[in-house]
Amino acid sequence: MTTTTPVRESVPTSSPGAARGSRRPGRIRRVGLPYLLLLPALLLELLVHLVPMVIGIVMSFKELTQFYIRDWGSAPWSGFGNYRMSVDFNAPVGEALLHSFLVTVGFTLLSVGLCWLIGTTAAVCMQDTFRGRGLLRALFLVPYALPVYAAVITWVFMFQHDNGLVNHVLHDQLHLTDKPSFWLIGDNSFVALLVVSVWKGWPFAFLIVMAGLQNIPRELYEAAALDGAGMWQQIRRITLPSLRPVNQVLILVLFLWTFNDFNTPYVLFGKAAPESADLISVHIYQASFVTWNFGTGSAMSVLLLLFLLVVTGVYLLLTSRGRRAADV
Repeated sequence: MTTTTPVRESVPTSSPGAARGSRRPGRIRRVGLPYLLLLPALLLELLVHLVPMVIGIVMSFKELTQFYIRDWGSAPWSGFGNYRMSVDFNAPVGEALLHSFLVTVGFTLLSVGLCWLIGTTAAVCMQDTFRGRGLLRALFLVPYALPVYAAVITWVFMFQHDNGLVNHVLHDQLHLTDKPSFWLIGDNSFVALLVVSVWKGWPFAFLIVMAGLQNIPRELYEAAALDGAGMWQQIRRITLPSLRPVNQVLILVLFLWTFNDFNTPYVLFGKAAPESADLISVHIYQASFVTWNFGTGSAMSVLLLLFLLVVTGVYLLLTSRGRRAADV
């Protein structure tokens, strides 16, 4: 009697290296998927921001005037001539640019400081629960929600010399001035521009600070009140230190927005801003599109970009050092 031995089929076993190789394409797909999803936004960023920026830098090295508008690539190269003209503060072009820069610095510091102060004060006052708080919060955000052109044009009518609301209140009703003032020309134009900028910008500071206050535990204020700390001590010891990260970002954003603000002075004064309210954004526009000297205007824009990059870098460096020192 013969017996047959069953034959086992050999099942191939995969080596660890083969398993790792099979998992690698899936891992690559998982890692590369976020970058693939970011690709449309990156291309749009290149198209909208970086490409015009590079073109502007190239234009700053050319003698690009109205004679080369049809074919700006054929404009002759000027090297650093446009930059030397812009920073020559003894010449009319450089002197006017320096004056505009100083006006912009003063305007930005005052506007950012007042926006932060008013927004922070309003946010702290809105923390306590009372009847009508939701309505007041909504009303506070109206200037920020309004379109810029609609809001500024409204202020243009309010600042009119003969029939404006500002002169009517200050001169006719309160009798604070001897005669109606000219708000859109002369030295008062700086005050008018500052008022509109603060009115338009403080609700953003209010919104950001109010969001930051939500992260502060109420137990800290209760414990401080039990220890006998008053309102000002609570703000100094609890509120402001807790809001430091929020305020660092808020002040930087407000500074960049205000320093580069073009819509507000352009709608308020038109193409020719008064000398006391000659912000650098409108000044560069006048140098480019009024005098048709696009090369000089591009050089001024590049200098402005470099200044903002340096200020932003120094600010981030100082705030990061302060944050590390506070953590230690």
